[in-house]
Amino acid sequence: MDTIETRSERQLVTVRIPTWWTLGGLIGGLLAGLLLARTPLVESVLIVSEPVGALWLRALQVTIIPLVAGLLVVGISQMALAARAGAAARRMLGWVFAVLLFSGVSSVLVTPFLLSLFPAPADAAGVLFAGGVRQEVPGLHAFIESLIAPNIVRAAAETAMLPLTLFIAAFAVAVSRLPAGQRDTLVGFFRALANAMLLIIGWVLWAAPAGVFALALGVGAASGGAAFATLGHYILIVVAVGTVVFLAGYALAWLAGGIGPARFARALLPAQTVALSTQSSLASLPAMLDSAQRLRLREQTAEFALPLAVAIFRATSPAMNLAVAIYVAHLAGIALHPAALAAGVAVAFVIAVGSVSLPGTISFVISVGPIALAMGVPVEPLALLVAVEMMPDLMRTLGNVTMDVAVTAAVDREADDGSKEETPRLQP
Repeated sequence: MDTIETRSERQLVTVRIPTWWTLGGLIGGLLAGLLLARTPLVESVLIVSEPVGALWLRALQVTIIPLVAGLLVVGISQMALAARAGAAARRMLGWVFAVLLFSGVSSVLVTPFLLSLFPAPADAAGVLFAGGVRQEVPGLHAFIESLIAPNIVRAAAETAMLPLTLFIAAFAVAVSRLPAGQRDTLVGFFRALANAMLLIIGWVLWAAPAGVFALALGVGAASGGAAFATLGHYILIVVAVGTVVFLAGYALAWLAGGIGPARFARALLPAQTVALSTQSSLASLPAMLDSAQRLRLREQTAEFALPLAVAIFRATSPAMNLAVAIYVAHLAGIALHPAALAAGVAVAFVIAVGSVSLPGTISFVISVGPIALAMGVPVEPLALLVAVEMMPDLMRTLGNVTMDVAVTAAVDREADDGSKEETPRLQP
């Protein structure tokens, strides 16, 4: 069961999400639909289940824009302020930006390759697109024009996520440059907005077993046993894309940190074990600090860089979130032009800053939704895919923890090679 914990000025917001029950709702709905498809009762049952599933999906979608706005303003403001801590912080942020960009670009290259190498099962498209959903993907000219919206309210109403995300990012940077009193007021407002939206989305996800069951019922009736094969194929593709970022962490520690892969793997094993057992980068922080000590990284570097990485950095987020959107587009028969892929990478890059330290289920909803909307990909299938997110989330956490320590090693080596400045300390 995932837990949301976000601290506001006066309270700790905690919402528990029944992830195992959601998976049970998915499996139960698919099996029930498969059995009902052979009976005359199927039409009567679907008349009730389809509106229930549609209402739950709408309740999930309605929170995306305000939640993204709140988290992005807080996350980007925090990152902008961290950049003022000194050269070590700027080096750290430089590596964060480079890894996030690599993560997004690698997904754009690897996911289509994997889908061509290992095609989706037969009838897979019918699993997620019973109604044959298709959306128009904008060309290069339309993409360039869409970068700036003349009316940001209208962009929000039309869920034009690319210009909306870029505007919010620019707004967050502007907030970080305001006088302290004004900055704290605005950041406090958006933190409260994010907390309120997290409560609402927690309530919606608490009803996920029923909502997913209702949606899966129709899918099972329409597609039969193909649903299980498709979901298994989807999990393997997304996990494989995340594995690329995971392995890149070893390469980064070797090439930029000067630590051999075998030594890095031995030192990191305890932290990776905690990551797999807790599915939380934050809970893995003490073990990551211990791994940094095993690697003989300087204490002041580790105590600064690792808490900062946990606070603002999710290395696997762009790669795996883009993989989900590309997978859905593939099943929908949508040809993603370079402009659409560039829009997805841009939104994935920015969204990765705001969705850190959230459970995988929440991160999935607020991250993949905006990316799919920016790319012209239908978001309806995400309501089913969220039920199996606990499995890819294992790789997300494993990759994030590995890359956090790898980036710390790179920052520590740069400090050894150059500046003798005192590295600022951040409390975990």
